[in-house]
Amino acid sequence: MATLIRAIVGYFVLLLVVRVLTRRAGSQVTPFDFVLIFLMGGTIILSTVGKDRSVTNCTCAIITVGLLHTVLSWAKTKSPRMGRLLDGTPLVVIRKGEWQQEVLHRKKLRFADIEAAARQAGMRQVEDVEYAILERNGRISVFGRKQSGP
Repeated sequence: MATLIRAIVGYFVLLLVVRVLTRRAGSQVTPFDFVLIFLMGGTIILSTVGKDRSVTNCTCAIITVGLLHTVLSWAKTKSPRMGRLLDGTPLVVIRKGEWQQEVLHRKKLRFADIEAAARQAGMRQVEDVEYAILERNGRISVFGRKQSGP
């Protein structure tokens, strides 16, 4: 029973830590999914090298974490608030061509990060970016300025 409680507490602690840290770790994986991968791997390692090497305990802990993840995934589909809490919300880095310095500073983004995203979107320079959005999974989406006339 103590293993199950440790697994549940560990899940929420890791979810909080990954949520508070930058979105850049894992780039394509949301923090919510990153926690599942990280915790399950850690559980397997602990059952292998820890004092309790019981396959039953390890299996129960992994099943508990998997079920908890499934329940929270279901809760995200039913409640947008839960989704925002677990996965975060997209953040606007450039709005109408204006840099949002507070977002850049808070998320520790560099000019080069936005510049690289602009190049990947086929833009030659950052000045062509109308909007840049830091997505929930850590990617940066960029949208170019509309050209007026020929």
